[in-house]
Amino acid sequence: MKRDVIKINEEKCTGCGECIPGCPEGALQVIEGKARLISDLFCDGLGACIGNCPQGAIEIEQREAEPYDENKVMKNIIRGGPSVIMAHLKHLSDHGQKDLLNQAVDFLKERNIDIPDYEKGASFECACPGSMAVDLNQKPETENEPQIRVSPELRNWPVQLQLLNPNAPYFKNADLLISADCAPFAYANFHQEFLKDKVLIILCPKLDKTIDMYVDKLVEIFEKQDVNSISIVHMEVPCCSGIEVIVRRALEKVQKDIPLKDYTISISGEIIQAK
Repeated sequence: MKRDVIKINEEKCTGCGECIPGCPEGALQVIEGKARLISDLFCDGLGACIGNCPQGAIEIEQREAEPYDENKVMKNIIRGGPSVIMAHLKHLSDHGQKDLLNQAVDFLKERNIDIPDYEKGASFECACPGSMAVDLNQKPETENEPQIRVSPELRNWPVQLQLLNPNAPYFKNADLLISADCAPFAYANFHQEFLKDKVLIILCPKLDKTIDMYVDKLVEIFEKQDVNSISIVHMEVPCCSGIEVIVRRALEKVQKDIPLKDYTISISGEIIQAK
């Protein structure tokens, strides 16, 4: 069938990832340094991502495409948790898509999933799933629960990428852990499972406005030091995937093949993907 679907100009696209938060449906991913439409059926053709592209690399075209499927989209949406559900329902409401909104709400009702107050959420300044308020409602500790003290594994300072010196001796033959600055708070065993025996680098691809500088700083580290491996830890929210984009852009510039692992942490504090 012919319908409206987004089109990405790869020559203009820089892989910055700014379009990702505008697509809670999960139709976009940054792959090999470029934003890609991963499936026609996830793209509703409403173009919410267009306004987030600083390069003007996204437009809407009408072409033969797989029909948009709200039920399949919702199966993908619910994996992202309450904040992504909220962003998707708000997105449909803002664009007047009543039929699709009703389908999404029915999908949630059938599975006994709480329906967020998306109309109230529409007044938020930012619809990015990573900015939605979520009450995680952690259970309090019981009086008899033993208190276990663990040893910190931090071995370098500073840790913020802007402050790091590429000539620092601890980078020599190091195993790097490049982390979103939220991840250590979300994942309770961050020190023991990720940080042990690694040099830590933290950044935020959503709030920091120095993305190109970050790429250049990593390039300098990779060029001057013999890095053994890189582990990336980021949150499940779409904008956080920009860390992988930054790292891969730096590796492309230095043309080094450094072993790379990527871990995704849910906002509830679990590893939901490792690759």
